[in-house]
Amino acid sequence: MNPELTSSSSCSSSDRRISVLARHLVGVEMDSQNDSISAFPTSGSDSNSVFSHVVRGPEDPILGVTVAYNKDPSPVKLNLGVGAYRTEEGKPLVLNVVRKAEQLLVNDRSRVKEYLPITGLADFNKLSAKLMFGANSPAIQENRVTTVQCLSGTGSLRVGAEFLAKHYHQRTIYIPQPTWGNHPKVFTLAGLSVKTYRYYDPATRGLNFQGLLDDFGSAPSGAIVLLHACAHNPTGVDPTVKQWEQIRQLVRSKGLMPFFDSAYQGFASGSLDADAQPVRMFVADGGELLLAQSYAKNMGLYGERIGALSIVCKTADVASRVESQLKLVIRPMYSNPPIHGASIVAAILKDRDLYNEWTIELKAMADRIISMRHKLFEALRARGTPGDWSHIIKQIGMFTFTGLNPKQVAFMTKEYHIYMTSDGRISMAGLSSKTVPHLADAIHAAVTRVV
Repeated sequence: MNPELTSSSSCSSSDRRISVLARHLVGVEMDSQNDSISAFPTSGSDSNSVFSHVVRGPEDPILGVTVAYNKDPSPVKLNLGVGAYRTEEGKPLVLNVVRKAEQLLVNDRSRVKEYLPITGLADFNKLSAKLMFGANSPAIQENRVTTVQCLSGTGSLRVGAEFLAKHYHQRTIYIPQPTWGNHPKVFTLAGLSVKTYRYYDPATRGLNFQGLLDDFGSAPSGAIVLLHACAHNPTGVDPTVKQWEQIRQLVRSKGLMPFFDSAYQGFASGSLDADAQPVRMFVADGGELLLAQSYAKNMGLYGERIGALSIVCKTADVASRVESQLKLVIRPMYSNPPIHGASIVAAILKDRDLYNEWTIELKAMADRIISMRHKLFEALRARGTPGDWSHIIKQIGMFTFTGLNPKQVAFMTKEYHIYMTSDGRISMAGLSSKTVPHLADAIHAAVTRVV
């Protein structure tokens, strides 16, 4: 074949295509001018948008606190809204053990970025179940537990709720009053009907135990009950071990389905085993339950969105079938979970030295929060602030439910640049020895000047 003919033919063909395209574009432009129609308006009124009817949504009541805080230019401003740990210097903390685990992962040239299975990283799932239920748990040994990796605690709750809405005979879930603000939204959108049970007693700033028992007693048989495994959010009020046993007996006698939310294992008391005790009590009786687990707080992996959903079943066969249905929930939701956070957790949990280092760092975080409770209590007592503030040191975990009302909270924000949710919840993890006096001054002023 003559290369010159080939080249000429190719050029001629190319020219024809360009000519046709040019005529087409000119035609479109002329039609557009003639009809005065613009398919894609780029400026002018938003009435041109098919979404012009959409109203602006409200700020999240918790995350919105940080938005307001960031806009405040005051040098003394203090953010006690969001539940994230801070150092004594007020800085975010990446645990040393997490950095070590990440370095090990980086140095492992055999690691790849392939998709995980729908259920997530197998090692992560096994180790997470073991961490919560105990190394010698009969439920694990008998393969009665199915665990799937999810998108932190929120994702674990959502997957569990979707599963229950599809496969459980009762679609009513009872949540404590008050509870984490996202709970009712997650369960409602998953298809469950949300009701509340009494939990917090404003008069004592403690647990309304009798109210809880009465509400569980009057709940329909088989209803789902959400239980905070430890460090109840937002109140910091937990049942005693004896009270947990009474709750367990009532839940089982009524045939209620417990759904535990564990966001603070080890972060509340400083002991992983102590904080897991309520869940283990329920597992030990052979009954079924669901558990949502998060590593945001206890490993500081907030942005990695790493958690797990475990369902304890009566038999291994049931657990296997439950897992098959969990896959069908997860696949169309987010297909499969991310690998990095799960790899960090697995690396720490399966290495004895890293695990021990983690428990030391974890206890240090818990101890610092406990020390902030005592410092704030002493500061209020020293100022003679009206009222009994002993609940600050009786409550546990990241949050304290101060008992301050919305007007007092607004006053503290305006006059002292202290940001918290309107229900008076403060994150103890956001306090430091330097900022405790400022908070104590603000609380004292609010209590004495605002009703």
